[in-house]
Amino acid sequence: MRSQQPESHTRGRFSRLFAQAGPGVISGAANDDPSCIVTYSIAGASFGYLTLWTSLFALPLISAVQLMCSRLGMISGRGLAGAVRVNYPKWVLFPVCAMLATANIVTLGADLGGMGDVTEMITGVPSAICTALYAAGIAALLLFFSYSRIARILRWLCLVLFVYIIAGFLSGPDWVDAAWSTFVPQVRWSREYLATLVAIVGATVSPYFLFWQASQEVEAEYTLGRRTVAERRGASRGELEASRIDVLAGSLVSKLITFFITLTTAATLFAHGQKEIRTAKDVAAALQPFAGEGAYLLFALGVLGTGLLAVPVLAGSCAYAWSEALRWRASLDEKPHFAPKFYTVLLLAVAFGLGFIYMGVDVVRMLFWASILNGLFAPICILLVVMLTSSVKVMGHRASRGWLRAGGWIAFLATAAAALALIITSLV
Repeated sequence: MRSQQPESHTRGRFSRLFAQAGPGVISGAANDDPSCIVTYSIAGASFGYLTLWTSLFALPLISAVQLMCSRLGMISGRGLAGAVRVNYPKWVLFPVCAMLATANIVTLGADLGGMGDVTEMITGVPSAICTALYAAGIAALLLFFSYSRIARILRWLCLVLFVYIIAGFLSGPDWVDAAWSTFVPQVRWSREYLATLVAIVGATVSPYFLFWQASQEVEAEYTLGRRTVAERRGASRGELEASRIDVLAGSLVSKLITFFITLTTAATLFAHGQKEIRTAKDVAAALQPFAGEGAYLLFALGVLGTGLLAVPVLAGSCAYAWSEALRWRASLDEKPHFAPKFYTVLLLAVAFGLGFIYMGVDVVRMLFWASILNGLFAPICILLVVMLTSSVKVMGHRASRGWLRAGGWIAFLATAAAALALIITSLV
C-alpha cells in the first residue's frame, strides 16, 4: 500500500492543479491558434533558431497585459468592452468592437480552414466537409453546454498543446545553438526578418484573448450568482493572487508552445532548406520526411486541438464585446432563449467565418489578413487596457502600478512599433 501512496498523492495534486486552471490558462492557450502556429512555423523555417529569443522576452509583456485584463474584469465587474462603454465615448467603443469582430471573423475562418485542410491530409475526408463539421460541432458546444462544462472542455483541450513539446524533442534540435538564440537576441536588418518579427508580435498579443480574459472573469462571477455589476465589483487579496498564478501559468504555456513550434521547424525545415510553407497543412506535411511520422502526426494533432480551443474563444469574445457595448445580457451560462442577442452574434461569427471558406477565399490570404488586422489592432487594445487599469476611477486602490503598469506600456510601445513597421513594409 505504501508504494501506491506517492502515486496517489501526485495524481491528486495534479487533479487539484488542473481543476484550478481558469480563464488565464485557457486564454493563454487559445492565443496559440492555427493562424499563429503558421506564423511561428514560418519564423523557424525561414530563420532557424534566430527568433527564439522573442518567446523569452515577450513572456513578461504578455503576462502584464493579460493580468491587467484579468484584474479589470474582477475589480470593475465588467468586461473590456463594458469598461470602455462606461468610461469612453461611443466613437471609441464602436470602432473597437467593429475592429474586433472583423479580425476575429477572418481569424476564425482561417482557423476553420486550416483545421479542415489538416484533417483532409490525415483522413482523406474532403476539407469542405471537415470544416463544416467542425463549425457545427463548436456551435453546438456553445449553444447547449453550460459555462462550467465549456470551461472544463477547454481546459482538457489545453493539454493538447503539449504535443508540440514532444514534437520539438523528436525533431532533434541543436540545443546549444537554440539556447544561444534564446538568451541572446539577434536581429537581421532585412525586410523579411523585420516582417517576421512584426507577425510574431501580432500573433503574441492577439486582441481577442484580451477581451476573452476580462469577460471570463466576469462570467466566473456570474455563475456564482453575482448577476449585477455591483455584486461583482471588487476582489479579495486571495482572489487576486489566485488570478495572478492562473494568468502567469497561461502566459508561460503560450510562450512555451511558441518556443517549441519555432524550435521544431527550425531543426527540421530550415535545416533541410524547406522554407516554402504557407499553411498549417504545409508545415505538418513538410515535417514528415525530416522528423518522422511521430512528429508529423503530433504537429497535425496540435493544429486540430488549438483550433478547437481557439474558435470558441474567437466567437465568444466577439459576442461578449458587442453584448457589453449594447448592454445585452451576455453569458454562456444562460440558455439561448434568455440571451438571444448574445448567442445570435456568437453564431453569426462562426457562420461568417465559415462563409469565407465556402466563398472560395484562400486560407493563405485569410491567414495574411488575420495577421495584418491583429497586428494593427493590438496596440489600440493594449492602450485601452493600460489606461483603464491605471485609472483610480475604474480600479480604486487596485489601480495598476509598478512593474505591471510598466510592462503594459512597454507592450503598447512594442506593438505600436510593430504595427508601424508592418505599414511601412507593406507600402515599400
